[in-house]
Amino acid sequence: RNHLQLATVRFGGGTGSLVSPNGLVLTNHHIALSSLQRLSTPEKDYVKNGFYAATLADELQVPGMALNILQSIEDVTPRVHAALQPATTPEQIQSARQKAIEAIQTEAQKPGTTAQVVSLYAGAIYNLYVYKTFTDVRLVFGVEYQTGFYGGDPDNFTYPRYNLDVGMFRLYEDGKPAATPNYLKWSPAGTKENELVFTTGHPGATQRLNTVAHIEYLRDLSLPFTIASGEMRESAIKKWMALSAENARQATTELFGVQNSLKNRRGQLTGLLDPVLMAKKKATEERLRAELAKNPEKQKELGDAWDIVAKSIAVAREIENERNFITNAAGLNSTLFSQARSMVRAAYNPPAEGSRVGRGGGAPGGRGGAPAGREGGAGRGAAQAPAANLEREKLNLTESLAFMQKYLGANHAIVKRILADQTPQARATELVDKCRLTDPEIRTLLQAGGKATIDASTDPMIVLARSLEADAQRVARRYEQEVSLVQAAAYPKIGQAVFVVDGAKAYPDATGTLRLSYGAVKGYLEDGKRIPPYTMFGGLFDRAAEHANQSPYDLSPSWAATKASLNPKTPFNLVSTNDIVGGNSGSAVVNRKGELVGLIFDGNLQMLPGYFVYEESINRSVSVDSRAIMEALAKVYKANRLVEEITGRKATTD
Repeated sequence: RNHLQLATVRFGGGTGSLVSPNGLVLTNHHIALSSLQRLSTPEKDYVKNGFYAATLADELQVPGMALNILQSIEDVTPRVHAALQPATTPEQIQSARQKAIEAIQTEAQKPGTTAQVVSLYAGAIYNLYVYKTFTDVRLVFGVEYQTGFYGGDPDNFTYPRYNLDVGMFRLYEDGKPAATPNYLKWSPAGTKENELVFTTGHPGATQRLNTVAHIEYLRDLSLPFTIASGEMRESAIKKWMALSAENARQATTELFGVQNSLKNRRGQLTGLLDPVLMAKKKATEERLRAELAKNPEKQKELGDAWDIVAKSIAVAREIENERNFITNAAGLNSTLFSQARSMVRAAYNPPAEGSRVGRGGGAPGGRGGAPAGREGGAGRGAAQAPAANLEREKLNLTESLAFMQKYLGANHAIVKRILADQTPQARATELVDKCRLTDPEIRTLLQAGGKATIDASTDPMIVLARSLEADAQRVARRYEQEVSLVQAAAYPKIGQAVFVVDGAKAYPDATGTLRLSYGAVKGYLEDGKRIPPYTMFGGLFDRAAEHANQSPYDLSPSWAATKASLNPKTPFNLVSTNDIVGGNSGSAVVNRKGELVGLIFDGNLQMLPGYFVYEESINRSVSVDSRAIMEALAKVYKANRLVEEITGRKATTD
């Protein structure tokens, strides 16, 4: 277990694995995509054409990138819980918890490390995780976008798949490749159907402890809103990309992120609309509460948690529209508005120390809610803000204002207040054309002048932000006090109840920290049809031919050119029953010997409700087969030095 731990690398929102003693990290292309985008230029498009560093000297440092490897885990539950004893109100409990966590993290922090206190079972247990942090990270390899995301959005979260979703980085120390003796050896044999396999990765937050009332809120309001908002953003990005090839190049990563999130949320909603899944969730909750009631002492201590959460959810439902469109400015998708809100907020509401705390504070419904549009006003100071593209500002703002009008209705008070009796396009044009925040000197003067200068400003973006601020803060405070903080106090009780009734056999919700999952390479039934566990190289070329090699099923030139050299029977992708969610992207799949046999990059649609309930019969993780990776490196990309480094054997392209 310790070997797997030390061979697993934590990315922001994903996972990687050490695959050589010289700091070579294997992950997904879609994890590497932002780095490929950042390092690209109009002359060298690494997103479109891929990247391969033929020598160490060719490896490109990624500015600002840091990767972490977990070194130790320590139980600090007694210390955190002791700090909560004097507290009585939700605000006091949250403040005491945060102070205790910060003190523990500060004590554990050493040069070259990162310390994090992690809450398990919603606060029933607290563990201190200490990571070794690498700040010199260099890009080594990334496939072409079309290869890494073959089939595009239509195939995303589906199976069968034909993706080589592969990217590689290298960790450096003191200007040299890091020595990493704990690495995963490569399995040349791969897997067989029904073989036991394990994954090691960093699954993001799941919501399996969520109450039925909370899940019903997500189903009825939060997820439908998030999907509608995401569709608006997708439409705006596509319209922008259609205006020029350079726009398309720059926005590729942004579009991928929005579309990936959209399909994820749609899959979650589909699951929550399934009466069988909801019945299973209700039965689980009823059993837990019934078993807890058999212990009078624990029932008295913990039994009110579900009703407390239900009351907080009622508040979340009540203020849903105000929170989405006034506090979170979902109808104002504009860099200029965000800058204006930042300046107004700084002048009117200087942040108090320790403010905006609570679990899930950035999402509707508190714990585990889906993102509610943009958080207006977050980010860097307005004077240092990046310059806005005015053409795109108008496009984005028109789309988001039209979305707000359609979602709430033209006669809704919020719509009338923001549109000011104009059409979305006319209002967007007025706000952008008359805004002077594009001038850094104006922004600096507004920031320096304080509240009096903000009050005197006639800039339309400032005027709009100023008019919304009091209500935005009122709704934010109510949400924090009656939803976030209430749930932050109630959910630990539910976590403790699970522990009382089921003990450690009920594993805790995912927290973005290291987990080991087991499963088997196994197909499944979909609409009465058996889906086999493997796809083959030959299937890729068949799929391209079926679609006349048209996007998104067109072959990358490198694959078309090397078709004759590839074995059509080489396993390409595979599915297994490993329990994964977002954050497991880039996780290694290993066999009993701890050898790498696959690389997780996705799940099927039936996996997405797994954020709430896991169903082994249909929930599948999707991986790139280790045999596909090695053959592609050798024959398609001629990446001989990587093949030799990973396998310890001389590469062959025959």
